[in-house]
Amino acid sequence: MRTTNLFIVFVLLALTVYAQETSSDLGPLVTDRPDATESASVVPKGFLQVETGAFYTTFDSNGIKTDDFVLNTTLVRIGLLDNLELRLGWDLLEQSIESPGNSKSTSTGLVPLLLGTKISIAEEKNGWPELAFIGHVRLPFVASNDFRPETTGVDFRFSVAHTLNERSSLSYNIGAFWFGDNPEAAYLYTLAYGYSITEKIGAYVELYGDFPENSKANHLWDAGFTYLVSDNVQLDATVGSGITDGQDILLSGGLSFR
Repeated sequence: MRTTNLFIVFVLLALTVYAQETSSDLGPLVTDRPDATESASVVPKGFLQVETGAFYTTFDSNGIKTDDFVLNTTLVRIGLLDNLELRLGWDLLEQSIESPGNSKSTSTGLVPLLLGTKISIAEEKNGWPELAFIGHVRLPFVASNDFRPETTGVDFRFSVAHTLNERSSLSYNIGAFWFGDNPEAAYLYTLAYGYSITEKIGAYVELYGDFPENSKANHLWDAGFTYLVSDNVQLDATVGSGITDGQDILLSGGLSFR
């Protein structure tokens, strides 16, 4: 683990120096974390962007408490064309489930690998928003046994972004997903308002949720801050909770670099 951490730090420093030498005209990086709203921007052609971090959530449903601690939630984005990026994501999850009667079990392992793409459809122009399409599959055969579904998961969404003024923006997603072994579709939405406090510090607040075909809807909120270390490195922190029954708390922190 120490060797892996040192390697990650080395790669981060090397990529930061390289990016500073070659991407000075690109402006600050645009990330798909920490909120649930995916941005409408693609990674520039020929560049690699890594968005990683950890988060903790607790759920309480029908007397069963579930604690999820994602030790390493990582999304790698690679700019292939001017309007196309490749996306790879893989999370290491530690999950504890406590049932009535104080029966508790803990599982740790990798979740299904996320493989997908983001396609830029339109740039923001003449009052029209920026628009992109994002699609993923989630491959079960590379997941640990405790988190391996029988079927491949699929999700897609349209991402829309509006610039309101020099300091604020409004973004939202609309789409659907099919996860695990549940055949029913769930329709998703997100709505995020972002505000630049300074040139380096940003804040956001967000509503998001989903509407399963045969189950009750889930609605949640979160809010957080971002800190731009440089045009190619960003830190973030988030807190959130459920509006409907289910999620009690969400805590997250992360690092992104191009």
